[in-house]
Formats: sequence, C-alpha cells, structure tokens
Amino acid sequence: MSAVETSTLVYRPFTTDDIAAAHALSVEAKWPHRADDWRFVLDAGAGFIAQDGGRVVGTALFWKYGDGGGSLGMVIVAPDCQGKGIGRKLMELLLDALGERITMLHATPAGEPLYARLGFERIGAIHQHQSADFTVPRIDLAQGERLREIEPRDTATLIALASRASGFDRSALLPALLDVARGVVLERDGDVLGFALIREFGRGHAIGPVVSVTHDGQHARRAQALIAHWLAHNEDRFTRIDTPDESGLSAWLGDIGLKRVDTVVKMARNGTPPHDPSVVQFAIVNQALG
Repeated sequence: MSAVETSTLVYRPFTTDDIAAAHALSVEAKWPHRADDWRFVLDAGAGFIAQDGGRVVGTALFWKYGDGGGSLGMVIVAPDCQGKGIGRKLMELLLDALGERITMLHATPAGEPLYARLGFERIGAIHQHQSADFTVPRIDLAQGERLREIEPRDTATLIALASRASGFDRSALLPALLDVARGVVLERDGDVLGFALIREFGRGHAIGPVVSVTHDGQHARRAQALIAHWLAHNEDRFTRIDTPDESGLSAWLGDIGLKRVDTVVKMARNGTPPHDPSVVQFAIVNQALG
C-alpha cells in the first residue's frame, strides 16, 4: 500500500528502518521485546506504522501461514495517542491484508472488546509463566525414549508436527525459528514423538514451541521432559514459557517455580485453526505467532 493520511497521521508499511522506533514504543509500553525480537517477527511477516509528524505512534504486524491461515500482533499505540482511533485503523489495515484467512490473535482484557467488534471470537487462553528462580524437575524417560539435538534431517518432521499442533502451516516459520533457536527432539525407535526449542527473547530466553504426540497418552510427561531438559541448561537464567490453557501444563509450571504472571485471551476470526488432536502444543512460539 502507499501512505494513507488521516488528519496529521500517516499510515504506511512497516520497514526495517522502523525497528528502532518500534522497539522504543514497546519499551514505553513496558513490553520485554528486544530490537532483535522485532527484527525476527518482521522478517517472518509484514505490517504497518502509524506516524505523526515523523514520530512513530503506532505499530501492527501480521503473518500469513500457507494459503488459509494468519495471525496478527505487535499492536501498540503510544500512550499519549490512545483514544484517537489509531489502533482500530491499524487493525483494519491488518484485516484487509489477511482477507478471508482464519486469523488468530492474543488479546489483553483492554483490547478484547475492540477485537470482538471486528469479528474475533474467544477460543481459549494463554498463560505466561516466567522466572529465573525455578526448580529443574526430574522427569524420567520411558523405556526406549531418548532426547537428542535436532538435526537437519528432522526439519520436515518438525514442520509437520508444528503445523498439526498449531492448526497453521509452519513450513516457513519453523525453519526461520531453527535458524535462531536450539532444539531437541524426543524419539523412540527412530520415531520423533515431540520436540522443544529455546531461543533468546526479551529479558532472557523463551522455551517454545513445545509439541508432543498423544497416541499413547504420555504426551504431558514427554512435554515436561522436553521442558526440563532446557531448564537444566538454563538454570538461574530468566526463562519464559507461554502455554495454552487447554494443554493443562500451567499448574505444573507454577509448581516448579515458573510463576504465572499474565493470562491473555486467544481469539480467532473466519473460523478456528484446524488443530489435529493427535498432536498437542504445550508451549507456543510467542503471543504474536502462536
């Protein structure tokens, strides 16, 4: 799109030159994102800027997954510019870009009414857990199971598992994550039953996604083993995990010292992401990408 002017405001595409200003805006909003976190999500998608007299006063990004899915996030309006319709205009630009795709977002209580008016419906919740003061739990592997580092030959399998668990095509996002993250798989007899990634994010590190198959009913234990592996490697370091409410993992995370500090509402428009119940996502990538 070309620049669109509304009064003294200009709405235009988000470029890499805007990362520093967007990062400053997120710091003002007390978000933990580093400039590199902004760079990663922008490289994975696209978005828009609201600018007033050369000052960036609003941001919004979106991501497309395959032919039918999408998500949006990083929607911020400068505190002194709120109440002027900037957030709504940015949302309208995002929704025009995403069209009829099944679109997911995570909403704060303050943002939920606006999203509901734009056609989003509540479909779940995400619990944010974090701490540097946690206990590394001992989770025994079942006979024949082992953890190993992710190898290039695993990529196609991990894309398939991540796509089935999230309900979105991860064929572009997962390889991008593997470029910036470390990862392990849990396998048995050569079959990958789950995996977990860890990467630098915000105040420290984030674990996610964490995915496990459900066919034998041991998926929660496997997810705990995958998470425990990375906690052992990250002991005494700030670690964050965002877990879907339906995974049932939140209480366990709290028990080991990863405190729940926030809960956001998961919302969707144009339908619900088609999750495969035989694979569960125990931790998301982040609240923007799901």
